[in-house]
Amino acid sequence: MVALDLSGSMQIPDMTLNEQPADRLSAAKEVLSQFIQARKGDRLGIIVFGSKAYLLAPLSFDLATINQLVQESQIGFAGEQTAIGEAIGLGIKRLQDIPAEQRVLILMTDGANTAGRVSPLQAANYAAKQGVTIHTIGIGAEQMVVQGFFGPKVVNPSSDLDEPLLTNIAELTGGQYFRARSTQELKMIYQLIEQLEPTPSEDVFQRPQTSLFHWLGLASLFTLGMSLLSSGRLTLAGKQSS
Repeated sequence: MVALDLSGSMQIPDMTLNEQPADRLSAAKEVLSQFIQARKGDRLGIIVFGSKAYLLAPLSFDLATINQLVQESQIGFAGEQTAIGEAIGLGIKRLQDIPAEQRVLILMTDGANTAGRVSPLQAANYAAKQGVTIHTIGIGAEQMVVQGFFGPKVVNPSSDLDEPLLTNIAELTGGQYFRARSTQELKMIYQLIEQLEPTPSEDVFQRPQTSLFHWLGLASLFTLGMSLLSSGRLTLAGKQSS
């Protein structure tokens, strides 16, 4: 399982794509897409989290649909805050029915736990008992030039990143913590994870295939519903103000 942060801070443009400035989510999508394509013969699932954690795609061999769902995900889909504990808890739940040696969760975030009822460390301890290995990735540059009142100034856009927490989560579960300060570092991290967690060697054509097209349809309906809800609120607000 891969848990992808969709909180508001993932829109900070401190990464690059094709030598152009890019926000964190865009960089994460690009690198994650390459990782997904490299996992042919393996089952993957996607969790997205913000103020709450949601299952975007269950474990499946249908990597093309999984990749499409990832590319269509947007900041704010799951809320503006960061519920790391809930993301871990949902990951544990979705991994409990597969062999212990395959229970791996990759959690990528750019912040600290600011939402949810589940403590990240409590969730990590439970993950360890359930045999779930968690690799954590902290994404975000350490320096960024912004326009201040008195001109340009250098700031640390990753000041909210809780590295001690992510390190503890990884250590408790037998995983590793990685720091991605650039898109290139993020690519190297996923390549290393590819080596740490190799794709099963069994012939993919002998494995059952699970289609995710219905999940893609649900994701599209969810997006449409959010848009209609937002439009309805704006209309109601206009009527009330008039």
